[in-house]
This record gives sequence, C-alpha cells and structure tokens, in this order.
Amino acid sequence: QVQLVASGGGSVQAGGSVKLSCKASGDILIESMGWYRQAPGNERDLVASISRTGVTSYLDSVKGRFTISRENSENTATLHMNSLKPDDSDAYYCYAEIYPYLRTIWGQGTQVTVSS
Repeated sequence: QVQLVASGGGSVQAGGSVKLSCKASGDILIESMGWYRQAPGNERDLVASISRTGVTSYLDSVKGRFTISRENSENTATLHMNSLKPDDSDAYYCYAEIYPYLRTIWGQGTQVTVSS
C-alpha cells in the first residue's frame, strides 16, 4: 500500500523558518512531488513542486523564500520555508504523482502558523 507521510511544520514568529518533509513508502516511481496549502474556506494553492528531473515551480508569493528539494532514491521531498510571514499560515498538504498513470496521492495536512 502506497502512503505519503508528512512531517514538520509548527508555530513560528514572522521572519522565522520551518521545514516540511514528505516521504512516500512502497515500491513506486514518482514524477512530481510538492505541497499545496489551504486555509479554511479557501481554495487549495500549489506552493511548490519539483519534478523527477529537478525542475521546480513556486507560487509567486513564496519565490525567493521557499526552496523545495527531493531525493529520488528515498522518495522524499523537503520544503525549506524561510522569511515566513503571517500570510503563510495555512495547512500544508504534500502530494506525489506516481507512475504509471500519474495518480496523485496525498499526505496528511501539516499546520504552519506564523505570528506577527
């Protein structure tokens, strides 16, 4: 059974840093990994993604502050979140698109709270 386990997050002051991690279990091949975030009542926004070949994409508001990386051999991805702002406070959900049909699997939500 394929699972995606998220870790990290927490509460920080504005300007602080948080790291999120995501690890997939099972004998799988992953194309894209990344994180969405969603506040209650809002749509889910793609924060950052990274392809199997290392191509990254970021939400405009986090460019220059967040960095995503992955280790293909470990089926893990990491999101380093720096210079955090109160607007970054959300539940963050990691995802992975797995072969052969690029099915999307989700990890559990991880809360990040940034206080001013």
